[in-house]
Amino acid sequence: MTRIRIGMITPSSNTSLEPMTALLLAGAPEITAHYARIRVTEITIGAKGLAQFDAAPMLEAASLLADMRPQAIVWNGTSGGWRGLEADRQLCAALEERTGIATTTMTLALVDLLRKKQMQRIAFVTPYTGDVQARILDTFTREGFVCSTSPCLGISENFAFATVPSAAMNRMVANAAADRPDVILPFCTNLAATPYAAAWEAQFGIPVYDSIAMAARAGIELSGGSPAAITGFGSVFE
Repeated sequence: MTRIRIGMITPSSNTSLEPMTALLLAGAPEITAHYARIRVTEITIGAKGLAQFDAAPMLEAASLLADMRPQAIVWNGTSGGWRGLEADRQLCAALEERTGIATTTMTLALVDLLRKKQMQRIAFVTPYTGDVQARILDTFTREGFVCSTSPCLGISENFAFATVPSAAMNRMVANAAADRPDVILPFCTNLAATPYAAAWEAQFGIPVYDSIAMAARAGIELSGGSPAAITGFGSVFE
């Protein structure tokens, strides 16, 4: 059995993605995820909020992860949504140059999968504020996607995203589903949507690609593994 080690760079105030990723990988003991944190406490589009995603702390985190010799490194955050995909591409290039390890981000991997699956009409479900949400929709529109009804909760504190109750997520997903997009995207790696994706798919008949699950898929694929090793968490792993 070939062991796959995935290094994940994680926002410091995120309390969802590590337990949710452990849940995803519980049935695949040959795949393990390992984490390094960068300081992220708010999701805003002002100078302070954007500076959290500068290259320097990312490079330090990736260097630490490289010590345990992962086959891949993933930025397990969604900042490419409001900073633009070019920012994520530049980040990956810098991390790969520093570590020599294949690197991607959740957002870049998501765009690649949407194109592979020929999903054009997409709906976002996020906890973010309206101005952040608008940036996300603009980013994906410029990449050639059509964004349908995409509800958000208006929260900016990163820690608080993990406290969003399932009832609120259910309402947002139902709202997004009413417009019949090709896919629904719970877009936040601190939104604990992972356990509900399969049930939402069954309820609405629409694929649901949760960000935490998407980051896990990205790491597995980049490491040379098969996403099909993960079962029970929706079509994102098909």
